[in-house]
Amino acid sequence: MQNNSDRFFVLTGGPGSGKTALIEALRRAGFATSVEAGRGIIRDQSAIGGPALPWSDRALFTELMLSWEMRSYQAAIEQEGPVFFDRGVPDTLGYLRLCGLAVPDHVGIAAKRCRYNPRVFVAPPWPEIFTQDEERKQTLDEAERTCHALVGVYAELGYELVWLPLAPVETRLRFMLDETGLA
Repeated sequence: MQNNSDRFFVLTGGPGSGKTALIEALRRAGFATSVEAGRGIIRDQSAIGGPALPWSDRALFTELMLSWEMRSYQAAIEQEGPVFFDRGVPDTLGYLRLCGLAVPDHVGIAAKRCRYNPRVFVAPPWPEIFTQDEERKQTLDEAERTCHALVGVYAELGYELVWLPLAPVETRLRFMLDETGLA
């Protein structure tokens, strides 16, 4: 599945760390972006009374996340120019580990095949902006553990981690664009 993946930039980190706000700022700046799988799946499953929710069936939720992320990756291949991802396929592997679930072989294979730019951006835990809502039920502690699990997976897969500053969205946007050479 590797196809000019150096132009694919992942933004990862725990919930409530400002990733989606930054992805939205990148979209407003004219860049192609992906939609985060987790919230989309929660909305879809909640709307239909489906079982694939992180508080109901984590394994099924993870399979849908993997499918969503792989579809986002495939869609990016068909686009021109840089693409910014609100999480990537390896996040699925990290989520399984975080939950203490077995990691099926196909998840590891997907994380190795769907490659992104070697530099992955990490939104660190940020207690001052962290909030819970109907879709984000994790505690701050869970958000911090999620970040650590995801960082571990990306590091194992050979990515260089670039930590975002705890700063307003516009500052983070400038930082990412400078770091990617797209400023």
